[in-house]
Amino acid sequence: MSSKKQYASFIKFCIVGAGNTIVDFIVFFILTHVHVPYLAAQACSYTAGMVNSYIFNRFWTFQVRKKPSFYEAFRFVVINLIVYGFTSLLLFLFHQQWGWPLLYAKIIATLAGIAVNFIGSRLWVFREHTE
Repeated sequence: MSSKKQYASFIKFCIVGAGNTIVDFIVFFILTHVHVPYLAAQACSYTAGMVNSYIFNRFWTFQVRKKPSFYEAFRFVVINLIVYGFTSLLLFLFHQQWGWPLLYAKIIATLAGIAVNFIGSRLWVFREHTE
């Protein structure tokens, strides 16, 4: 893949990521506002962002043309479970253990998760595989 094409994919990933983050934050703060425990709210909000991510990254960012496969979906779920666990751990540490305000903890955990997610998506989930 040319560097120009990689750059375009990265920009698209960032745009999709911004949309995922908006979905994630809206769902998260609506749920915590109605007193859903923050880790349960994190699970729901992350799932909502994950569905948005799969659709837009597959078809727009990485422009995968082949038919979706079980293995691709499996890799996507695995990467997102890893990122979910990672961001949840950071959210717990920053907010519960270190007393950071929930908004700051959520922002930092989300930024760290975006980095891990892009690397996993680009190198493992949406690259061309022979299956």
